[in-house]
Amino acid sequence: MNLPNKITISRILLIPLFLIIMVYDFSWGEISLLGVDHLPVTHLVGALLFIIASTTDWIDGYIARKYNLVTNLGKFLDPLADKLLVSAALIVLVELHLAPSWIVIIIISREFAVTGLRLILAGGGEVVAANMLGKIKTWAQIIAVSALLLHNIIFEMFSIPFDMIALWIALIFTVWSGWDYFAKNKQAFVNSK
Repeated sequence: MNLPNKITISRILLIPLFLIIMVYDFSWGEISLLGVDHLPVTHLVGALLFIIASTTDWIDGYIARKYNLVTNLGKFLDPLADKLLVSAALIVLVELHLAPSWIVIIIISREFAVTGLRLILAGGGEVVAANMLGKIKTWAQIIAVSALLLHNIIFEMFSIPFDMIALWIALIFTVWSGWDYFAKNKQAFVNSK
């Protein structure tokens, strides 16, 4: 259990705290901030927690590569932590009526499908780290979720629906990276008995 893996686990452990703040009816009020007139304080706190947890994705990867601490456990836990965090946030956004459920269903379905493929590959002794397209997908999702949690902060002043544009971009990269992942690993199905 090296430092990058501990950081990844801390990301997983922040998910329940994020969920409690976002779902429980705390009476923290609302604030006006950077173009958003009625931003619930719980959404602001939840967004900050989400952003902090998401930042650990970059930190653990940087430390693992810099100090040669890349492990199979880390290759497994890192994308799992990302999927859990983003999925939890997207489901909360649907509950809050801030994201369309059909987009969230497609994104989460892709995550299940890729996780299933990873399990098949792992059964054959192959652990596959996330590729660049997968990393872009993850960051696109993080940016979209953050913008939605913050009610399109800043961009609301200019009537630019950045939060929804970012969600569409995340959807495109999610589908594209999922297709790419299956295309590159089709041998898992072709060679199966």
